[in-house]
Amino acid sequence: MPKAWIRERKNEHYYKKAKAENYRSRATYKLVQVNEKYGFIKLHSVVVDLGAAPGGWVQAARKMVGRHGFILGVDLKPIEPFPQAYVRTIIGDLTDPDIAQQILSFLPRRPDTVMSDAAPNVTGVWEVDHALQIDLASKALDVTLQILRPNGNFFVKLFQGDLMDEFVQTVKGHFDEVKFVKPDASRAKSSEMYLLALGLKTISE
Repeated sequence: MPKAWIRERKNEHYYKKAKAENYRSRATYKLVQVNEKYGFIKLHSVVVDLGAAPGGWVQAARKMVGRHGFILGVDLKPIEPFPQAYVRTIIGDLTDPDIAQQILSFLPRRPDTVMSDAAPNVTGVWEVDHALQIDLASKALDVTLQILRPNGNFFVKLFQGDLMDEFVQTVKGHFDEVKFVKPDASRAKSSEMYLLALGLKTISE
């Protein structure tokens, strides 16, 4: 990894802020900023975080839901456990056909929000990385549609590119309201953005 990139990252505001405030990732602030604006994670909510390692979004969400809510973090990698009884983490693969049932088995009820900050191992070839990210987002959507409660919410990371429109249209077919958001904590130079989908439609709709 280039030394200049590492130096830039360590000097970056949200990286330093996360270190100072004992968060596991600068990504914590992305979720905080978007939820402050749109309020899609509320007190007492049940939330599933796909691609949760190292746990920055779990840290943010546990404060949003409080001790009467529930957070489940899912990732291919082990996540350092949290002491709170209402926070669980499991090792899980979004490509596993049984992952939705595995997730539901750990939840007190169907989740109010499913979110995914999952990202591929980037190759540096933009078209490839964009396609990999859309594939991850599509898998997250597939899981979400199997587990989310009616009128629930979906929040997912995307990379801008020519495959994005088709994915967005698919999401719009399932949710009442869909919007793009780019939190201040996202790097300005990054093509990363987030899709927030509110209000899962019922089958009859």
